[in-house]
Amino acid sequence: MNKNDALNIIDAKAGMLCAASDEIWGLAELSLQEYGSEKLYEQFLIKEGFSVRHGLCSIETAVTGTYGSGHPVIGILAEYDALSGLSQQGGATVEKPVPGNPNGHGCGHNLLGAGALGAAIAIKEYLKFTGKSGTVIFYGCPGEEGGAAKAFFARENEWSKLDAALTWHPDDVNQVVTGSSMACIQKEYIFSGVASHAAGAPEQGRSALDAAELMNIGVQFLREHMGQNASVHYAFTDAGGVSPNVVQSKAKVLYMIREATVQEAVKLEARVDKIAQGAALMTETQLSTRFIDGTANPLPLKTMEQLLYKNFVQVALPEYTEEEWAYAAALKNTYESVGLPGYAAKFDENIAQTVDKATDGGKRALNDFLMPLYHSSVTLPGSTDVGDVSWQTPTGQINCVTAPSMVPGHSWQMVSAGTTGIAHKGMLTAAKVLAAAAIDIIDDPALLPPIRAEFEHASSAGYVCPIPKGAKPEIV
Repeated sequence: MNKNDALNIIDAKAGMLCAASDEIWGLAELSLQEYGSEKLYEQFLIKEGFSVRHGLCSIETAVTGTYGSGHPVIGILAEYDALSGLSQQGGATVEKPVPGNPNGHGCGHNLLGAGALGAAIAIKEYLKFTGKSGTVIFYGCPGEEGGAAKAFFARENEWSKLDAALTWHPDDVNQVVTGSSMACIQKEYIFSGVASHAAGAPEQGRSALDAAELMNIGVQFLREHMGQNASVHYAFTDAGGVSPNVVQSKAKVLYMIREATVQEAVKLEARVDKIAQGAALMTETQLSTRFIDGTANPLPLKTMEQLLYKNFVQVALPEYTEEEWAYAAALKNTYESVGLPGYAAKFDENIAQTVDKATDGGKRALNDFLMPLYHSSVTLPGSTDVGDVSWQTPTGQINCVTAPSMVPGHSWQMVSAGTTGIAHKGMLTAAKVLAAAAIDIIDDPALLPPIRAEFEHASSAGYVCPIPKGAKPEIV
């Protein structure tokens, strides 16, 4: 068996992979509640001959499938959680929720997981028929949208046993992912006070709501003294009640703390903690906290990006039917799209000119081309727990077209596209690129040393896990 034979297995199993993606799209389960999705993957992995492990790191909806022995050990990362409030009929060009389920796959994780499964199966078959040394591990990672399972795995050093990790994400462009994103920590601050009559006995009350508001004021003053890359967001999850003549005895506020690096995010978290403690002291209330999740900043590796790009070039990109072009055009008309698609077009003038020509100034409905290779260390907004993986093993990621050009993430339009032929074709393309890159690593021992050397240099600051000891994944 050669590499092309292995990739042909993905085509042979296309019906199964598309059906799996569509079924998970229909389940649309929220972070850390993906019981049906996890069970489906567990069944597929067992059927395909993987050794299955359920509940990795005590996370109930995590699953792994392992095949092979020896090195290289390659992890293929999957996700399968949905988002709340994004129920939408598949293939529709108008907003139309599906009765019975308020959730939707607005980030395409139904496709992400199924594509990762396809890649893992192809690698497994290659190892089986060639008898070469190597191990492939499919990682079903819950709660990317809130829960950060990959960071919890990192706390237990799960990723350190890998020689490389590969993953992908649905998008509106075909590209190798580069650059970084923000480290992020979510934490709930819970204030407890003493209720009393606000007019008749105010001196007997100790207002938890006052404490939460004072905390927020303190954080506003902190903003002047945060790093330029830092940002802090908050939301009241419990303001105590609705009666103004009651001194509120309880209040909860959820904070999201972001910085360019995980090391700086942890430091900023400590400063926010002190402000919360001060607010409790001023109001004579009690403070407790509930850690929700945390993610590190990804480490981009040029050597890994080059390997993925080489295989991206070799894998044929999808061709679309007239009906798919028409659907994409109709859906694109439902949202505003400004600028050009793709990461590199924002930072490289020559690439921007190439993309401008290929997309007719951003007007084309589908980006049916491969973005030029581009490497960057620029930090962009947003966060992902793939970052925690990248601090423990060399990690590479690609995007494949699964929706119309410039589609907004976390939108009903993304949910709508998730069951279409466009989405299925992108998913299968991603599976092939990941499998092809993994097979290259298996075949050529000379590939990993330079990747490992770059990784060791990039991670030399040392990984600081944002997940404290004893913390468990929490449903927000």
